[in-house]
Amino acid sequence: MSTEETKDNAAAPAEAPVAETTANETAQAPQNSTPRAPRRDGASGPRNAQRPGRRDGAPSRRAAEGTTEDGPQLVEKVVYVNRCAKVVKGGRRFSFSALVVVGDRNGKVGHGFGKANEVSDAIRKGTDAAKRAMKKVVVVNETLPHEVYSEFGGAKIVLKPAAPGTGLVAGEKVRAVLEAAGVSNVIAKSLGSSNAANVVKATMQAMLIMRTADQVLSARGKKKKEKESV
Repeated sequence: MSTEETKDNAAAPAEAPVAETTANETAQAPQNSTPRAPRRDGASGPRNAQRPGRRDGAPSRRAAEGTTEDGPQLVEKVVYVNRCAKVVKGGRRFSFSALVVVGDRNGKVGHGFGKANEVSDAIRKGTDAAKRAMKKVVVVNETLPHEVYSEFGGAKIVLKPAAPGTGLVAGEKVRAVLEAAGVSNVIAKSLGSSNAANVVKATMQAMLIMRTADQVLSARGKKKKEKESV
């Protein structure tokens, strides 16, 4: 027997287990062997598990609107943010003003105006001022008791009660006040200036001068039954 044949016989039995092992691994491997990408948050649990809070510590959208699972609380709506630039020797300095409306959606609403060098500080000041200026308004069955017209500066506002299901047919500024007060069915129209501050003040003035039928009769010293009998 030559030296080459001896090398071939020695190498032959070593190759068989290798092929056999490969076949077993292929049979035991699942059909879809693509590895799953790791989770972004680094957690090892299931993907449908409850996610942790935001990394930056900012409140969620539900918390920002002032609502909780127990029920609605104060609702804050930023109506308008204005930027003012002051030109100085070194360049321009910016300051911001924010108009905020706050309400409990149950007949109490107020508006506030805040100024600061940062937008967040201006909104905070406006929110604090709006909370201090909250007043009680008349809301009957999620609408207004009667039609009303109000003027403030160059702004002119007309508010009309609407049937259930109509919704709020109003602009952005008037809608913010009505939603914060808890009104759901109203037809509104702005006839004058579109200045945000004057429109909000005219809307607030219109809601404060409204009266229900019982309030008017009690002011006259009458009762509702006497009116029905006439």
